Amino acid sequence: MNCIIPIVLWAIIITIMRVDSGDDDSLLLNCGASVNEAIDSSGRKWIPDSKFLSTNDSLPSTANSQDPSLPSTVPYMHSRIFQSETTYTFPISPTSRHWLRLHFYPSSYDHFDSASAFFSVSTAGFTLLRNFSASLTAQSLTQAYLITEFTINQLNSPLLHLTFTPLLNFAFINGIEIIPTPEIFPPQPHAYAMQTMFRLNVGGQFFVSDSPDSRTWYDDSPHIYGAGFGLAASADTRVSVAYPSPEFKLIAPLDVYKTARTMGPNSTLNVNYNLTWILDVDANFTYLVRLHFCDFIFGKVNQRVFFVFINNRTVETDADVVAWAGGMGKPVYKDYRVGVGRNGDNQVWLALHPNPESKPQYYDSILNGIEVFKLNDTTGSLAGPNPIPSPNKIATVTHASRSRKSGVVIVLSACVAAAFGVVFIVGFFKHGKTRGSEEGASWIPIYGSWSRSSRSGMISSIGKGLCRHFSLGEMRGATNGFSEACVVGVGGFGKVYRGCIDGNATEVAVKRAHPSSQQGLNEFLNEIELLSKLRHRHLVSLIGACEENNEMILVYDYMANGTLREHLYDDNNNNNDSTITTTTLSWKQRLGICIGAARGIHYLHTVACARPPINPSLPNEQICLADWALMSYRNGGIHEMIDPRIRDDINPKCLEHYIETALSCLSHDSIDRPSMGHVLSCLEYCLKLQIGE
Repeated sequence: MNCIIPIVLWAIIITIMRVDSGDDDSLLLNCGASVNEAIDSSGRKWIPDSKFLSTNDSLPSTANSQDPSLPSTVPYMHSRIFQSETTYTFPISPTSRHWLRLHFYPSSYDHFDSASAFFSVSTAGFTLLRNFSASLTAQSLTQAYLITEFTINQLNSPLLHLTFTPLLNFAFINGIEIIPTPEIFPPQPHAYAMQTMFRLNVGGQFFVSDSPDSRTWYDDSPHIYGAGFGLAASADTRVSVAYPSPEFKLIAPLDVYKTARTMGPNSTLNVNYNLTWILDVDANFTYLVRLHFCDFIFGKVNQRVFFVFINNRTVETDADVVAWAGGMGKPVYKDYRVGVGRNGDNQVWLALHPNPESKPQYYDSILNGIEVFKLNDTTGSLAGPNPIPSPNKIATVTHASRSRKSGVVIVLSACVAAAFGVVFIVGFFKHGKTRGSEEGASWIPIYGSWSRSSRSGMISSIGKGLCRHFSLGEMRGATNGFSEACVVGVGGFGKVYRGCIDGNATEVAVKRAHPSSQQGLNEFLNEIELLSKLRHRHLVSLIGACEENNEMILVYDYMANGTLREHLYDDNNNNNDSTITTTTLSWKQRLGICIGAARGIHYLHTVACARPPINPSLPNEQICLADWALMSYRNGGIHEMIDPRIRDDINPKCLEHYIETALSCLSHDSIDRPSMGHVLSCLEYCLKLQIGE
């Protein structure tokens, strides 16, 4: 039964709440906590949730263990457990839109295992989550914690009711944010709610805006399709990027408009590919896609004109950002409504391509930010199905499907392939992940020189006898007919299956492109051309490929010991694959992983890449962690970021030298960064210091 309290009393409560939280506008609840005030890693103040509950039959609980990737103990280490339907009642401003964020840490709480919790969440007549499993969702995303964000338009009521309904065993919640925000969305003919699916800082890094609503912007690179990665750019300090009006600052931070992704300076190359993002969504919903633009490179009309495609439809034929915004350095945004799932698809494909017919000065395109919001259906529901985590994980697959799909190299220690700066972070720092992408049937028109018929015979000419050729029948036999039960990873290129060849004597990872994929052909051929020539103990080996019947299939060694993340962060209880036993990696073992990765990268930089180990113009999801490490170092708190399980085991001189080496790798200018050969020598010296030689 809902709690009934006079409005005057609620006014008193909201006043007390605002004094407690130190924030004039927001409710930040540390669910299940007993302390009056707790501060998270961003300095925000959270208060207990108990006084907003309608009943007293819920249970506060504390997590039995802390995953190193948690950004803060607040609000994740405390939880509110519900064994029956329970409602929160919050005082709100009745004329404001509100962000509603729900934080979940699917761990074990006393004798409650969150893996067995399935529940629904509703508010203001909308179903936000139905039969929801935080555990399954986190496993699918390979994340330790989840944040689901919704926006509710004005309710014309001073009270907001948020109801948790257990469907199996119990429900739980770790943190709740309710934050008023001005109206920043187009008007609708009826009351509506939306769920934030993506908020991407295109061409830039992960960051949390310093605005009162603390919106989080993620790196876009894990969602880029194929090898056409474009070029990340940032505004020159001499270029002024400014809002066209004071109200515009509510739309997005200036940091979003100061970075962008373009197709690069080569017009000949640009007209032969699309700059494409693939965004996983729930089928059978309508989505609001908001694209943010700001041209800080060109200042004249018709210098850069391009098409915008969304799910195989042309939504803009003459996109000219300077013409839209009225000049250089002026932000502008465009909204589009997209229906998804009418044909069984579950993705939003966004693609940009130059428009030669407009005769622009440069054949190029530009984008600064992407937001995707799910609108409730006709029943008032925003709930989508739970994902189905793959039963097994492969280090190469996990990395390839969630990072830049350049097709150049797959490093044995997958999480450390991009650069030693990332090796340094992953080696012993806490971190989270962004969402990966999954396969879907929809696709965008491709403006390339390859056709389906041109695929045939390409493997034969490229592999030059170094790459084994498989028939399609062999691939079907190896994967039980490409059974979904064999899927161990997914990406924009396609699905990856665990299989066996040579009479079940050899386990392999089978990477199969979607049959309609054409843009992935260059990636496919590049991997064959490069990896068929490379053999190194610190690189995953390419065994062979299949090109029959328009299929693009690559076969790799199967990494049977699981992912690096599992060995760094997961214990045996959290591991889904019973064949993998994980233990805490010692500092010596972690140094060995770093050395192995450095050797592999050094090897490539000297038979293949001829480029610096870190390219600041091509950020990925870990780059924000490098920034985090640098900031912590400047603040004198870098030692606090070390995994507490091994903190006391590290030789102080070894750690000091290791940090110095890593910081030199994180230098902004490539000329100041050491070669991979030098990094390798430094790491080997660190190992000697650790073992006392």
